[in-house]
Amino acid sequence: MSTADAPLPAPLRAEILVLAAQELHPRGAAVAALRLVQARFGWVSTGHLCEVADLLGMSADDLDGVATYFNLLFRRPVGRHVIMLCDSVSCWIMGGEPLCDHLCRTLGIQPGETTADNAITVLPTVCIGHCDHAPAMLVDTTLHGDVDTVCLDHLIDTLRDTP
Repeated sequence: MSTADAPLPAPLRAEILVLAAQELHPRGAAVAALRLVQARFGWVSTGHLCEVADLLGMSADDLDGVATYFNLLFRRPVGRHVIMLCDSVSCWIMGGEPLCDHLCRTLGIQPGETTADNAITVLPTVCIGHCDHAPAMLVDTTLHGDVDTVCLDHLIDTLRDTP
């Protein structure tokens, strides 16, 4: 059984219930609860989503709507590192498309895929709000701007060596 199939651990369930109790309506803790699950497992499986929905008194469909609305919540497995490459107009104008092509060619994957060693997932994303430093990307939780292929190649080498 994979960890995505296992029930939520009791301490995590308790933490979600504490978050829910702090809200006027338990569903107000939905994003925070999903972030806790993702922090523990790397993504939010359907089984875990259903458990969280039950804890918050929501339907799984309602909670899935919340989870899929936010691009920083992952509803499928991702690599150890996630590169969210901005594909907004500003980044596109400043060379985002060739940068994405270079990234994917270097990694041997397409946008939305994960490398065979499960090290890196590349996800295009709408806007990350760093237009004044386009092209931009978010790598795990670190924002990078004015990205070029030299910067990108160095970053890839660093990520491959980082657990």
